[in-house]
Amino acid sequence: MMNGKTSDQYIINLINRLSSLPHETEWVEFKINNAKPESIGEYISALANSAALHGQQYGYIVWGIHDDTHEIVGTAFDPANTRNGNEILENWLLRLLEPKIDIRFFSADFDGKRVVLLEIPRATIQPVRFSNQEYIRIGSYKKNLKDFPEKERSLWRIFDQASFESEIALEGAAAEEVLKLLDYPSYFDLLNLPLPESQSNILDALEREQLIRRVAEGIFDITNVGAISIARDLSKFSRLKRKAIRVIHYRGSNRTFTIKEQELSKGYANGFSEVIRYISSILPTNEVIQQAIRKLVPMFPELAIRELVANALIHQDFFITGACPMIEIFDDRIEITNPGQPLIDIERFLDSPPRSRNETLAALMRRFGICEERGSGIDKVVSQVEIFQLPAPLFESPNGFTRAVLFSHKSLSAMGKDDRIRACYLHACLCYVTGKMMTNTTLRNRFGIAEHNRAIVSRLIREAVESGFIVPADPTAAPKLKSYLPFWAARKKGERT
Repeated sequence: MMNGKTSDQYIINLINRLSSLPHETEWVEFKINNAKPESIGEYISALANSAALHGQQYGYIVWGIHDDTHEIVGTAFDPANTRNGNEILENWLLRLLEPKIDIRFFSADFDGKRVVLLEIPRATIQPVRFSNQEYIRIGSYKKNLKDFPEKERSLWRIFDQASFESEIALEGAAAEEVLKLLDYPSYFDLLNLPLPESQSNILDALEREQLIRRVAEGIFDITNVGAISIARDLSKFSRLKRKAIRVIHYRGSNRTFTIKEQELSKGYANGFSEVIRYISSILPTNEVIQQAIRKLVPMFPELAIRELVANALIHQDFFITGACPMIEIFDDRIEITNPGQPLIDIERFLDSPPRSRNETLAALMRRFGICEERGSGIDKVVSQVEIFQLPAPLFESPNGFTRAVLFSHKSLSAMGKDDRIRACYLHACLCYVTGKMMTNTTLRNRFGIAEHNRAIVSRLIREAVESGFIVPADPTAAPKLKSYLPFWAARKKGERT
């Protein structure tokens, strides 16, 4: 059992509160012993959708309370020992729900009368359906959502405005518990603010930041943005524990042999430096000799890793369940992956204005000094990679995820054609966004190629031009005077002229 949110006392208080409602609401259903699996599944869909429509974080089914009088009468229903065919009830329900939502059964004893409560998270990104059908509550009746188009339109308007950050991670926590669960000293430290002397002033500051919400005297809800940013331990928040950062270290260049896997469960802000230190501690290094002194230098630029990890945390799609930000370290590369398709074309990461799914979290992380909202993070990544003379980073979007890959050092002769073209294209992008244009000279400097080998670079440029990723700024210029633009910059130039 988790402290506060799912403590026995919390469940008892919640059942008492629900039973004291003046009548059955559209987000609560009372039953005594009726536990037909199909009916439960349909009610889950109806109550999840109705909770969203009525601004509630959860819908509930409560067994053991009389529907009309709300008297606690007890129930014989036992979800742990209920099956549909050979399948455990909860597993069967989850299999037929779309999207998968984190339903949870609880039970409590009221003077020897057993009451069972099913907590149902509100629909967030789309209507919840059961067995391919969407339901809604109309008064005290369960109906097909498609028969009420005005309700469906209202739901979709709510989904369009939905914010993960503003939803509740933990309800009804006492002040002392809030301060146990949230790393409030780190909050003030990251903002370079003195730690308030009194508990009430600390809570007031967290409330102004919308990390918590006061619901009664001495009782608070912790918001998702509060938990995800400064939790002491995300595993204490049942619906956020799968969002902890995972770091996996492999031997070799594939996923066959895992050396170590670590889950770093602090909040993203108070745990960020620890994550970067841990990654740096297991990254390979190179030994160099400078002025007769041996020195170990990192194989990957730390600034690039910081930027890519911060991007993965901030731009992930939190509504995708069962997936977390993940850093995978191989002998020859590091892959940083987050749930969610990128909001902009991966070929335009370098120049496009920033867009964030999680604006509140992004703004908070910027104030903490962990990221920027100006969209310059990828510029820094590419710039650092060029300073280290590494292969160009790879950005891709595999099946609902966003991934950035940094490669260890590889000679130009060992690079494949795609690697060479990508390096040339990203160099042209970096030049353009810094107010310059790519030339043979700038690309030679990027690869550390001597002047007398400029013909090698000319062949690289020709490959990139033929691929369509870069174009001459002035096709009529003499070969030695030619400069180049990324394809999208040439289009902009054409539109202006």
